[in-house]
Amino acid sequence: MAKKCPCGTGTSYGECCGRLHRGEAAARTAEELMRSRFSAFAVRDEAYLLESWHPATRPERVDTDPGTRWTRLEIVRTEDGGPGDAKGVVEFRAHYTAGGQDGVMHETSRFVRHDGAWVYVRGKVA
Repeated sequence: MAKKCPCGTGTSYGECCGRLHRGEAAARTAEELMRSRFSAFAVRDEAYLLESWHPATRPERVDTDPGTRWTRLEIVRTEDGGPGDAKGVVEFRAHYTAGGQDGVMHETSRFVRHDGAWVYVRGKVA
């Protein structure tokens, strides 16, 4: 049985975010990019995280802590970020387990199109 995608759509990883991570497809919306970035944290795909980050705000590297297991993504709201938009906002809660403790990161992220593709610009943690 195919492993479910960490982003929570209910489809298999290979058919969902895996195809974005492999470069076989591009995110059509800011929310789809957000979901694929959550999944990239879950599977520790640093290259995809960097590639999907706006060059003006991109760090040199992303540390994916092997002691943190990202368990569930909850989309709270979206603002713009559709197929015809140039920018968008996605507010989400990312659930995780670290050191035997459950936690939640609540963030509002900003996305823009750069060279035709959706990219992450920055986020504000609540």
